[in-house]
Formats: sequence, structure tokens, C-alpha cells
Amino acid sequence: MSLIDRAQCVALDAEDPLAFARTRFEIPEGIVYLDGNSLGALPKETAGRIDTVIRQQWGRDLITGWNKHGWVELPRRLGAKLAKLIGAEADEVLICDSTSLNVFKLLSAALALRPDRKVILSDTGNFPTDLYMAEGLAQLLNSGHRLELVAPDKVAERIAADVAVVMLTEIDYRTGRRHDMAAINARAKAGGALTVWDLAHSAGAMPVDLNGTGADFAIGCGYKYLNGGPGAPAFLFVASRWLAETQQPLFGWFGHAAPFAFETNYQPKAGIGRFQVGTPPVLSMAALECGLATFDGVDLGMVRMKSLALADLMIRLVEQECAGYGLALASPADGAQRGSQVSYAHAAGYAVMQALIGGGVIGDFRAPDLMRFGFTPLYVRYQDVWDAVATLKNVLATAEWRKPAFNERAAVT
Repeated sequence: MSLIDRAQCVALDAEDPLAFARTRFEIPEGIVYLDGNSLGALPKETAGRIDTVIRQQWGRDLITGWNKHGWVELPRRLGAKLAKLIGAEADEVLICDSTSLNVFKLLSAALALRPDRKVILSDTGNFPTDLYMAEGLAQLLNSGHRLELVAPDKVAERIAADVAVVMLTEIDYRTGRRHDMAAINARAKAGGALTVWDLAHSAGAMPVDLNGTGADFAIGCGYKYLNGGPGAPAFLFVASRWLAETQQPLFGWFGHAAPFAFETNYQPKAGIGRFQVGTPPVLSMAALECGLATFDGVDLGMVRMKSLALADLMIRLVEQECAGYGLALASPADGAQRGSQVSYAHAAGYAVMQALIGGGVIGDFRAPDLMRFGFTPLYVRYQDVWDAVATLKNVLATAEWRKPAFNERAAVT
């Protein structure tokens, strides 16, 4: 196999049909950003939009902004925009609350639809907050529900008559391993179970087809590949076939059929609106809308193709440049089996990642030993991958990671 040099990567960038999208982001000079799977980069429109909302809409129009600027409609309006990216209809998606709260709401709704079944089935690679919310809900219900975890490749065979809900993250946050959503949905339906999908590492990174694959419920966050900013609002999806008969347990003001009637008893809104709880966070919503706008005119099929190409390039370059330095590929080698990230295990993974960050290559670390490199095709270039691997080789070859400063654990890894 011929060696790859940086000039070849620059040539690939020159031919990239998605190169225009990078101009929509603020990417600091001299930084290779491979952590969009944790926090998306800043869209160029966001600062101006937030300034407008603060100074003009809020500052000048004050409370009239709820009507004058449509603040009250943001959860539905942004949900309709997001629906196009995840294979859903506009009236099936709502932007609201946090991922954790949305897990609680949808899991509760799903369990109520299967009252005679008590198992919440998930896998050992699922994100902890999803598992924590399931444990808490089971404890709160106090009706014999239990969370059961199996290996990712054992989920389908475990679906049986006692399983009420199959709750999975499509893309494993540690390794990038990808579940076959269509196959799991079909198996769950055949077994009488419902599905709740976490799209935190899918939405915006690849085509998602919730309705086409028969998903029942889904949730996800707005701050990773959707570029909505730190702590951006999350989203939820409820398939239209369930909207009329589902109810979630958090009876919030904005989920009421007539919130400004100020009735003392709760009557849920019709449709997806009943899954809203509190007042929309307008400033965060404005930022998320700018993040969603970065997908205007973008073909998600091309996004997926570039994602696979970037990840394959990194795997090949690490093999070419970093052999013998203790790196072990933790992600599937087959691109069809992974999302938009590549993870490597290393005994000193945390320190190596800190040294990389010190050298201008930003990825992240997941305990106990995984270094994650995320590829956001809207702004990551092929030359960025080359530069990242060159820096990684230098960090390993010089043992720079041994410096004490790189071994001090920070609060966020």
C-alpha cells in the first residue's frame, strides 16, 4: 500500500464538495478540532444572532418578544427543521429540555404502553445518563420494572416477551460502534417491544431515518454535531402513531392545552406539544437555530461519505505513522459499522490526549483508556487529519505526554 503524504490530503480538500460548509464556522487558527462529537464548533452566525435577540428583541421589545418574535413557537419551529435531518415529520419532533429529562419522559410513556412487561433492555455501551434515568424511573414506579444490560451484539437475541422497551444509543459514545437501527426496530416490533433511540452521536453526522426504519421514540442533544452551543436544548421524537395515546409524567405549564388560561388542573396539549415541560430557553434556542442553519443546502449522504473517508484516512495514517507506540484501534475497522469517530486505546490515553491538546489537536478522553477523535464533515478537512496524526506521532515519539502537567486530571475529560 502506497504511503499518504500531506499534499494528497490538501488535494482531497480542494475537491471536497462540502468545503463550502467550513466557511460557516469559526475555527481558531492553528487548531485541529476533532471533538465535534462532544461540542460542535461555533457557527459564524451565532454571535450576531444572540446579540440581536439580547439587544433588540429582549432589550427593546421586552416581554412582547414572545408574540412579536415568535419565541413561544421555537420548540415546534426548530423541531420541524431538525425533523428533516432525522427522517421524521415536522409534527413528530420537539426541541425542549435536556437529554436526560427527555429520556425520562419518553421511557415513561413507552412503559405505559406496555404495562404487562417489566424489562427495560439496553446494552453495556449505552451512555450512562440514559441508564441512570432508567434506573431512577424504575425505582420511582416501584412496579417491578428493571433495567437489564447485555453486550451490544446480544441485544436482538435478548428481545423477548418480558421486554417492554429497547433503549439504545445508535452510536456507542466510546468506540463509535453502530447499531443496526432498522434490524433492531424490526426485531422489537416482532417481539412486541418498543424502541427508544438516543441520537446524540448520530443526528447531524449521518443520515438518520426514524420513520423509515420504524422507530417508536428518540431523543438527542443539540450541542454535538448540531452545533447548538454548550448545553444547547435537546430534542425528542414520538412517532405519529403513538401521539394520540401517549402521555408523559411531567405535567408542565407549556405542555398544557391552554397554558394562558391558567387552569388549576392539567389538560395535555394534543400531539407532540404535550411533551414540553417548561418555558423555552430563548437564548439557547436562538443559538441552536444557527447550528441547524449550518445544514442548509447540505446533502447528508455526502456528509456520511466524507465522514467515512476522514475516519478511514485516520486509521490508515495511524497505521502508517504510529506503529509501535502502543495504540490499539477500539472502533470497528469497517466504516459501515461505526459512526463519525475513531477511538484508540492507549495505556496513557489521558496524558497523551492532553499533550495533543497542548499541541493544537483537540480530541477527548473516555475512561479508562480511550482517546476519541470525532469527525464533523462540515468543517473537518483531510489535511486536519494528517496534521492530527503527525502531532500524535510526535507526542508519542518524544514521550511528551510524560510531562506532569499532562497527567493532572481535570474535572472534564
